[in-house]
Amino acid sequence: MVITGMGVISCIGTGVTGFAEGLKAGRSGAKPITAFDTSGFAHSIGCEITDTDPADWLRTLPADELGRAAQFAAAASRMAMADAGLTEEEMQRRRALVSVGTSDGESRDLDHLVGAQIAGGPDSMDPVAARRVALSRLSLGVARELGLEDVEAVTVPTACAAGNYAIGSGYDGIRAGDVEMALCGGTDALCRKTFTGFYRLGTVAPQVCRPFDRNREGMLAGEGAGVLLLESLESALARGARVYAEVLGYGLSCDASHPVAPDRDSIARGIRAAHRHAGIVPADVDLISAHGTGTRANDATEVGAIREVFGEDTPRTVSIKSMIGHAMGAASALAAVACTIALRQGFIPPTINHIETDADCAVDCVPNEAVEADLRIVENHGLAFGGNNAVLILARYDGQDALLPTRTALADD
Repeated sequence: MVITGMGVISCIGTGVTGFAEGLKAGRSGAKPITAFDTSGFAHSIGCEITDTDPADWLRTLPADELGRAAQFAAAASRMAMADAGLTEEEMQRRRALVSVGTSDGESRDLDHLVGAQIAGGPDSMDPVAARRVALSRLSLGVARELGLEDVEAVTVPTACAAGNYAIGSGYDGIRAGDVEMALCGGTDALCRKTFTGFYRLGTVAPQVCRPFDRNREGMLAGEGAGVLLLESLESALARGARVYAEVLGYGLSCDASHPVAPDRDSIARGIRAAHRHAGIVPADVDLISAHGTGTRANDATEVGAIREVFGEDTPRTVSIKSMIGHAMGAASALAAVACTIALRQGFIPPTINHIETDADCAVDCVPNEAVEADLRIVENHGLAFGGNNAVLILARYDGQDALLPTRTALADD
């Protein structure tokens, strides 16, 4: 299974080139939030997208038919299709899957609808906005925008791991022969509801997100979309497509033991499941793209799980949330794009804002500056409330005859 196209909208760059430049530069997307009124909050820094309008990428649907999250997804999908060298007509001839992960759906529209109801009653609610809030419209919006008819459209609402879940569903669909191509990833838009929820939990940082740092203070809410176009290697070679990377497999785990607290053993179980599915052993992994929210509990628990699997010899472990914030359901999808770029271009994105590594988070997080690296296999983590964990394994593609010949099978444990 290979990746032949990518689309990305983020606060540090749009498109593969823009996003890659932002990652290499260690660019920060943190800024005062303008998406909603932040009066009454002691601090209100987020990673909002203010220099790109996703509606500019729409060619078929009127912009007001889609909420902001669906616009992100449709725009990133159109980018991924074009990046893969496909026209709409070529894509429409394929049996396709659109799988979009999300945490909040169109909660920004829900914010406005609830505000209108409180101020003026149900009759004051905008019916156009009300029609946009169904989660199904995230994936259906992509299908309609691209004119896909022979398509399965799925929205995956597994919170902050949803991007990896959606990529996993794309992998399964192609591997089973149910579809020929999959547009899969995640999307979310910054909204008052979610920001307030994390703020009330005491997990929003006042200024910056500093994962793994001894003085980390929490996460920053973000937004955006990342979409991968997946197809079989045979399909890619037959049409002469550029191959970015191979998807080796993925692993899922769910402990469901607590609404918000991460569980080390469950995360470790998900990592081991991903290794088994991909046919690798821990020593094969060159880099971990951690969930790395910058909260006290997540970072220490996640590193504990990594050490449970890898022992003391842990790979470099970075968090791009230090740059782009926590984009909720888009988080692991954006990280998957970042991992693919890193494999393709031979570098490791930094964990910025880093001063001193916490003893409970003792990993090489590649502080503050990107480094060149010869990467072959990268592991991408997506962890979510409710104990939902999804781990994706990606690998560099070196040509048809050199497709990871040294991979080692992992025995069941």
